[in-house]
Amino acid sequence: MANERLRAALLMRRVSPAELAEAIAVDPKTVERWITQSRQPYRKHRYAVASFLKMDEAYLWPEALTPQQVAAASESEIVTVYPHRWAVPRDAWGRLFTEARQEIGVLVYSGIFIAQDTGIMRTFAEKAEAGVRVRILLGDPDALEVAPRGADEGVGDGMTAQTRMALMLYQPLRQAEGVEIRLHHTILYNSIYRGDDQLLVNSHIYGKFAADAPVMHLRKVAGGDMVSTYLESFEAVWAGAKPLES
Repeated sequence: MANERLRAALLMRRVSPAELAEAIAVDPKTVERWITQSRQPYRKHRYAVASFLKMDEAYLWPEALTPQQVAAASESEIVTVYPHRWAVPRDAWGRLFTEARQEIGVLVYSGIFIAQDTGIMRTFAEKAEAGVRVRILLGDPDALEVAPRGADEGVGDGMTAQTRMALMLYQPLRQAEGVEIRLHHTILYNSIYRGDDQLLVNSHIYGKFAADAPVMHLRKVAGGDMVSTYLESFEAVWAGAKPLES
C-alpha cells in the first residue's frame, strides 16, 4: 500500500522524490520505497522529512508513533502556562511576533489589547513587508455568535462594540502589503496567537473576561500534536471566514 500522504505532501510542496532524497541525504530509491511501498523510515529520517516538508511526522506516518510517544511529545510542547492573560509578560508577546520568519496568525473576536499596542502593530506591518504571511481573524460584529460571548463574559452588548472598535483599530494594517484580515462567525473556545511554530493560546471560561483566563505557551515538537490541533482549528476558521471589504 502506498503512502498517499507523503506523495501528496511532495506534490503540494512541489518537491520530487529525488529532491527530497538529496535534501536529507538518502538514496532516491529509498524515498520511492517510502512512497510506493509505504516503507517506514528510521526516526531520524522521518524527522528530517517532516522538517523539510514543514509537516507533522505523525501525519505523514500516523502509525509510526505509539499513543504514549505522541502524548509524551505533546506534553513537551508546553513551554509554560500563565494563570491569566494579563500575567503574560509583554516581551513574550513581542518575541512571539518579532521572531516569526514565515507566519504570523491571530484568531480573536476583537483582540483590542493587540490592536492598541502600536509596537506590535508596527511589527505586523514590518513583518508583512519582509515577506512573512500575516493573517488576522476578527469576529464579525454582525455574527450571531458574537453576542452570546458578550453575555458569557458579563459585558452584554460590549463584545459586539469591541469587535466594531477592533475593525477601526486594525484599519491601518489594511494598507500594509501582505497583511490579510478576515471576519469569522465561529464560536471561539480559545483565542490563538501564532508566530511560526509557537503559539500563545488564551482559553475562554464562562463568566470570565479573556484577560482573566489562562494562557498556554506552546512550541511545536516533532511527534507532538497539540500545536497541530490548534493550527488545524485556525485553518478551519480561516477557510470559512470572509475577507474584510474595503
